[in-house]
Amino acid sequence: MPVTNFFAHAAAIPFEGCLNITIKKDSEQLTVSVLLQNEGCGDAAKNHIPPLILKGSAKELCEGFFDAVTAPLAETSQLLVNMEQYLKGQEAAKKNAAMEKKKTEKADKADKPDKTATPEEIKEMKYGGIMAKVDALEKEGKFRDAWLKVPQASEFPDKSEETQKRRASLSAKFSPDLFGAGQPATDVTHLEPKTENDATDNTDAEGIPDER
Repeated sequence: MPVTNFFAHAAAIPFEGCLNITIKKDSEQLTVSVLLQNEGCGDAAKNHIPPLILKGSAKELCEGFFDAVTAPLAETSQLLVNMEQYLKGQEAAKKNAAMEKKKTEKADKADKPDKTATPEEIKEMKYGGIMAKVDALEKEGKFRDAWLKVPQASEFPDKSEETQKRRASLSAKFSPDLFGAGQPATDVTHLEPKTENDATDNTDAEGIPDER
């Protein structure tokens, strides 16, 4: 039986998928239908790609079949691959968009509490939001800004112990100390009002003794 190199030529075509070849014989004339299918492509548009149709005698098809189908099959294969990659990219974009939307909604909910929430829940969310900003400032090394951001005990009485401890831990990190530690105390004695005797001393307006 003669050896054919048909399959060697077919294997040399750069395609992915299943190559369906249908041959119809009409007397000496042959009609060959070549259709490439790729199950890995999920785009329904692939079903609209028509098959290649070649007609001719057996001799003509033997001589020109692969020259006629190689380039179109390679292009179709690449098209199907690109379609699938596009679908995957589109799906990934949708997922990322959905994730970003959830993040935005979550942030909005934190900034604008649900109207159905109780006053206690709203207050708790407000406190959590403030302390989250304190955490962020502390992480950035902005200890003084973080200290200033800690709410007063009067704002959240039930959190007074927690806020006092937080203020103390933050103030310990100041350089220099927020309260000016190490600075000389201001002498306030000169601010006290003068006594009646002081008012009648023998000094002029500039503090020089009056020789009169």
